[in-house]
Amino acid sequence: MLETSISVAGIFRGVLGLFALILISWAMSSNRKAIDWKLVATGILMQIVFAVLVFYVPFIKQFFEFFARAFTKVTSFTMEGSKMLFEGLLNTESLGFLFAFQVLPTIVFFSALTSLLYYLKILQLMVRAIAWIMNRTMRLSGAESLSAAANIFVGQTEAPLVVKPYIERMTRSEILCLMSGGMATIAGGVLASYIALLGGTDPEMQVLFARHLLTASILSAPAALVISKMLVPETEEVEREMHVNEERIGTNALEAITNGTSEGLKLAINVGAMLLVFTAFVAMFNYILSDFIGERSGLNQIIENSTGGKYKAFNLQLIMGYVFAPLGWLCGVSASDLLVAGQLLGEKTILNEFFAYASFSQMKAAGLFSDTKSIIVVTYALCGFSNIASIGIQIGGISTIAPNQRTTLSQLGVRALIAGTIACLMTATIAGMFYS
Repeated sequence: MLETSISVAGIFRGVLGLFALILISWAMSSNRKAIDWKLVATGILMQIVFAVLVFYVPFIKQFFEFFARAFTKVTSFTMEGSKMLFEGLLNTESLGFLFAFQVLPTIVFFSALTSLLYYLKILQLMVRAIAWIMNRTMRLSGAESLSAAANIFVGQTEAPLVVKPYIERMTRSEILCLMSGGMATIAGGVLASYIALLGGTDPEMQVLFARHLLTASILSAPAALVISKMLVPETEEVEREMHVNEERIGTNALEAITNGTSEGLKLAINVGAMLLVFTAFVAMFNYILSDFIGERSGLNQIIENSTGGKYKAFNLQLIMGYVFAPLGWLCGVSASDLLVAGQLLGEKTILNEFFAYASFSQMKAAGLFSDTKSIIVVTYALCGFSNIASIGIQIGGISTIAPNQRTTLSQLGVRALIAGTIACLMTATIAGMFYS
């Protein structure tokens, strides 16, 4: 029995959004006649069924609530290490302290934990179970199913290691699936950091966002497969068998933790450095747009009046807001929140999702969203690595495993970005259909 009634208006808006996203994917397909519409329908149906279960069936909601609380509890362990090193150094209520001394350490800890789980073969079991479902229902190759399932738990450069023996002989369509899955999902380490950003210091808010982010990561796996198979349909024979690469990260558990810590530290430093640089560049461009153009032309005052104070000057955020607002509407964002939602979607695509989630956290705290549903929909839409920089990351990372695929990876980079972006929007649209 459904816990709450489903909004007819929400369903209609969602169906319209899904139709538009599928139409865009069809228009951009390299071979429209070869699209497997049964696979597309099955993938979308999987998402819808899963969303209904998570949003409306009480015991399924409680199951995800349990995992969200467990995930949040594990995240809290990082705080003990952070407190030992950093407590008392800065204002603990500031976003800078939260990010530098709570969010970034979370990436390091979860990288080490993931490495340990991989060494113990626990992750492989979970990946194999999810891959089996997708392999049987969507009739995918073994490599595609495994890589899509792995991307739910690990990042876009780690997931290919699960299918390392297959990559050299993957077809063009399989390679796009591999790349799109990495673009549309996120790694466990950064998932924990997003929970810290969005939930702040409130344990219940952390659990709320943990539940939605976990759901988003699972929903986006079949979405990425659907869109990638539309953009580049499979026309060759593929291997259906699934064999998880059993190559271990270390010779023992301690070495696995050590290796994971080192990798997590590199990632945390990289994330911090990118945010520093991107923030500085945005400030530089905004200085030109606002102080030289907006102030002298009187545009700043017009913008402040027309946006009700949400934007006080002509800047990059405003431009991205207008450009990406239509995508927000397709996902089900309320009309009053389209501008800020568009800005966040633009920041995620052009800069990266970390920058977007940091902005999202500040917007939420400032009360710039008028509708709770918009907050939830945006949470799903931003939950993926689909940004311009990820093209280079994937080409560099995957080509080291299979050098013979470098040309194909380079040719499919932009398509993978498009597929990952549409997949995240599809997940957000389905969440918007059933959230009430």
